[in-house]
Amino acid sequence: MTAYLKRELADMVARALGQMPVVVVSGMRQVGKSTMLLHDPALRNREYIDLDDFSLLEAAKTDPEGLLSRAKFVTIDEAQRCPELFLSIKRMVDADRLPGRFLLSGSANISLLKQVTESLAGRAVYFNLSPITIRETSRNIDEEPFLIRFAKELGLPGKAKHLGPITDNQVIKGGMPQILLGDIKDRELWFRSYEQTYLERDLRDIASVDKILAFRRLLNLAAFRTAQVLNISNLAQDAGINRVTCERYIGLMNISFVTHILRPYLKSGSARLRKSPKLMMADSGITAYLTGVEDLQRSHMRGALYENYVFQNILGILEPHLIRSNIYYWQIAGRYEVDFVVEIGGETIAIEVKAATRWGDNDLSGLRAFISRYPGCKAGILAYNGREAVSLGDKMWAIPLSLLLS
Repeated sequence: MTAYLKRELADMVARALGQMPVVVVSGMRQVGKSTMLLHDPALRNREYIDLDDFSLLEAAKTDPEGLLSRAKFVTIDEAQRCPELFLSIKRMVDADRLPGRFLLSGSANISLLKQVTESLAGRAVYFNLSPITIRETSRNIDEEPFLIRFAKELGLPGKAKHLGPITDNQVIKGGMPQILLGDIKDRELWFRSYEQTYLERDLRDIASVDKILAFRRLLNLAAFRTAQVLNISNLAQDAGINRVTCERYIGLMNISFVTHILRPYLKSGSARLRKSPKLMMADSGITAYLTGVEDLQRSHMRGALYENYVFQNILGILEPHLIRSNIYYWQIAGRYEVDFVVEIGGETIAIEVKAATRWGDNDLSGLRAFISRYPGCKAGILAYNGREAVSLGDKMWAIPLSLLLS
């Protein structure tokens, strides 16, 4: 078993436990939530209740308050499996708002589950754990992220390191701990097991899916569409289901964190701005498995998978550091686009991702158009897979991908 790899979100969760009575950590299955809760020094000295244990799950259903009263500070893993708990948590918190009393985790977005009828509004704060990031694997999380320092200084921070390019192998591996840390030798076999567990068990915890084969087909089709504007009608037609079912299934994928919806940046009156969201997969490794990609050099998915990988790393950077931040995309149909618009405290940085080690003037057209339309944009970054960071003038920079994500 690989030694515990420190997760960047842990310190933010620990700070929240010092202020809020309920803290919720969500994220896709096997992303490392349980390992963090059990082994991180700031989180582990608590009563730990795992609802994957059938006997504990039954106790939670029959006597929730008795289970919750086992200790002063309680951690409940896979909390979404027992909606009955939330009413008891609400009552106990209302009686005593002791900071850090309950730490909940789940493989579904607990705040959105229909079964959870009692809101924890005003009582809970929510965090999402992303797949392992480049910062975490390099054990470099004590330094402030490059992206955040860049936004503050509007230039290269003094300690910026020129790192080597991101490899295709990094992208295909993704950020799932068992794959990335070498616990699993057969990547294909592990992802197959992951897909089966997700389809056969996890979905039943959050909803009734009567057409598992159709859902599996939609999941694969969604992977092929990562980093693309979502067209529900076309996706439903290709999956052989109606639009309503397609929307419901995509919603379930979002609730279980297998996919993310990237909203368009619409702070403009242009009628040609794209208003449909982009569909993003949560992990590039899972995406590569679902699409059958083994050699990125020969795959038409190369650009999309790199964009997917950058997206999951940016999420993993922002969540532990910034309470108020958002990621969008921007596109004027048929003309210009920007892969990511990162909004921090009302200010924006536009990022265009390029998997190649070289870039040309045409690669800057979308960034130029965005900056021209939104003069308040702090900077436009062409994130490419080279080694040198270069100022291009007019608020634009060429930044190596590995540096951007460091």
